[in-house]
This record gives sequence, structure tokens and C-alpha cells, in this order.
Amino acid sequence: MPTAVLAFDFDPLLRLGDGAVRWETIGIAVAIFVALVAFGATARSSGRRPDDLLFVVLGIVPGAVVGGRVGYVLLHPSFFGADPGRIIDPGVGSLELTLAIVGGAVTGSLVAALLDGQPGRWLHAAAAPLLLVVSVGKLAMVLGGSGQGQPTSGGLATAYVGPGPWGSLGPDLPSIPSQALEGIASFAVLLGLLVALSVPAMRRPDGRAFFAALAAWSVVRLVIASTWRDPVLIGPLRAEQAIDVAVIVAALLLALVVWIRSRRAPDRVDARPASVDRASA
Repeated sequence: MPTAVLAFDFDPLLRLGDGAVRWETIGIAVAIFVALVAFGATARSSGRRPDDLLFVVLGIVPGAVVGGRVGYVLLHPSFFGADPGRIIDPGVGSLELTLAIVGGAVTGSLVAALLDGQPGRWLHAAAAPLLLVVSVGKLAMVLGGSGQGQPTSGGLATAYVGPGPWGSLGPDLPSIPSQALEGIASFAVLLGLLVALSVPAMRRPDGRAFFAALAAWSVVRLVIASTWRDPVLIGPLRAEQAIDVAVIVAALLLALVVWIRSRRAPDRVDARPASVDRASA
């Protein structure tokens, strides 16, 4: 058996008395918390109401769950096709990340539109926090041995040799660290977005930054998914890669639509103070 460059041997569980929680879970929870704080700070700086922030975050949840479940079904069509009842069984399978983000963005935008009629400002505020939670969350998967890619005999490999329990099958088999590669690449996309936001055209809070970030991250995921253990289903593509291609095209089209609309209409300034009550508005 080839020797991995990095062989992890640690307890993936934080033991608290008779109970235990996975370090991976803690890492993902921290990533979500930090991203929510960043989202709230960005939204507040653009004049969004704090109570509206809560409603938008709550609005994201159902879309993320439904979208993530649809994506997971698309990843395993034969399994769910054999028994469609499994689709709505929360104890079977999991959620897929790409469509979870898309679904959450859709329902969150709908709630934002109902609240103040300016979902583009909320999407703009969510662009950087989205990439932050994805990058940190993916790196947190290393703590649980989840997301290991294809076995490899090359130098870029990781293995988990401790007793676990680990999140990947055959954890002791040296494999491409797909989860770590996606986390690092997503963080690079985040840095690129922060640089791009220094350009006046990207600073306009109409959602274009979010769509650009989503498209760039989907490109990263499209490339990294080629190292996954999932079977090829559609031509040369895995199911996840087909989803990524669709999201890239949709995000770029939406960014183009936003740009065209901005060329035709002057900037809309939200002059309503954040402290004005809704009845007065």
C-alpha cells in the first residue's frame, strides 16, 4: 500500500462525559456562526434592519433544505428511483451543497423582496460570507475524515489511520484530499472577491457580486469534483459536475441581466433610515 504524505491519527470526537460531538461538527458550526456575523455586519453597514436580517436568515433555511435534498437525489438517482419514498425520509442520505446554496439564495431573496423590495442588497451582503462558510466548512471536514477523494499513489494524499469513526469509506487508503483542496480553493476565490470589490462596478449592491462569487466557486467545485469517488453519469461528467455547469451558466446569465438593468436605470438609493419603523415606511 502506498504511503500517504499526511496520515492522521487522532480522536475525531470531543468527549463530554457520557456524550461526544465530532470536531468536524464543531468546525462547521463555528464557520456558520462566523459567516452569520459577517453577513449581519455587512447588511447593517448597508442600512439593513437587524430584525429583517433574522427573517432573511430564517427564509434561507427551507430553500437550502429542499435544494440540498434535490441535489442529493440527483447524485444518487438509481437509489432513490428504486424507492421514491426515501426522498422525503430525513433518515436516509443527506444534502448536496451546491443546490442547497442555490435554494437558500432563492428563498432568502424572496423574503428580502417582501421585506424591503431590494433583494440585490442582501445578495451583495451575502457574497463574501458565503465563500467564508464554504471554505472553513470544507476545511473542517478534514477533522472528521469526510470528503476523501479517489485513492492515489501520488504525493498529494491523506489517510486516516486512527480508530475513528471517520466520515469516508476506506479512510486508511491514501486518497486525494478533495475536501481540503476545495476549502483552500474556495478561500482563494474569497480573496479574489475581496479584491474585485475594490472595483466600483463590483461594489454596486445589486447582486452581481453574489452571482460572480457563485459562478467562480462553482468552477472550483466543478474541477474538484473530478477527484471524487462518485461514478461518471452524464457523458464525461459526474452528477455533481453537471449540477455545477448548470449553476455556472445560470449565475453568469443572472449577472449579465443585472448588469444590463443597471445600464438602463440610474442607481436607486435606499434613503430610508434603518431606524424608521415599518408603519411609517
